[in-house]
Amino acid sequence: MIREKRKKARRRKNILSVLLAVMIVLAAAALIILKVFCVKKIVVEGNELYDSKVIENAVLNDEYSWNSLYVFIKYKFVDTKEIPFIDTMEISLEDPQTLHIKVYEKGMMGYLYIPSINENAYFDKDGLVVETSSEVIGGTPQIIGIDCDKVVLYEKLPIDGARLREILTLTQALKRNSLIPDSITYGVANEPELSYGNVKVKMGSLELLTQKVERLAKIKPKLKGLNGTLHLENWTEETTNIVFDKTEDKKKDKKK
Repeated sequence: MIREKRKKARRRKNILSVLLAVMIVLAAAALIILKVFCVKKIVVEGNELYDSKVIENAVLNDEYSWNSLYVFIKYKFVDTKEIPFIDTMEISLEDPQTLHIKVYEKGMMGYLYIPSINENAYFDKDGLVVETSSEVIGGTPQIIGIDCDKVVLYEKLPIDGARLREILTLTQALKRNSLIPDSITYGVANEPELSYGNVKVKMGSLELLTQKVERLAKIKPKLKGLNGTLHLENWTEETTNIVFDKTEDKKKDKKK
């Protein structure tokens, strides 16, 4: 009997020792989490459309967001707040006090104004509508002269297939060469005219598009500060003469 009581007493003592050790470890871990994992620095990468502060506020959006480990674990299970023109955001820890936010913006090639919804429909390289918004995003050309009554998010623009392919080919070629215009207008002849401030560029048909874009890339820096129209519509590899019709500044004419 006495031996059994001693065994039980030792067993209880061992259990209490283990529980105490576990509590000490948990308390130490909690202290480390509270004291060490504090957000002191945030690195935002990949954002062009939004200021870094806007991205930070969207991610650190509740009362526990001061804790970097909490934020990191949270976004393993919960999606970040939806922001127009942002596809996804990845949250990682560079160190216990530094959060890294990688922003993936929606790849927009251009937009059309849709009168029925009084908003702009932004499309990607495949012609899919990735966003509708009343906002005008810089660095994204407006497509003018193309009729489109309605759009469905994440579906292709409901316009003629050949015309859509032409728009996508042109916008991608211009983007590759850092020649993104303010707008692309399709007029009576249904041939694109690019607008760069006071300079218009008539592209004609998209035959020899690569060569025309290469010529434009070389000529455009020389047109800075000028008003007028650059004619590429009749350019061929044999007929290399390119005409620039200069438009006189009306304000200067009035001063004269």
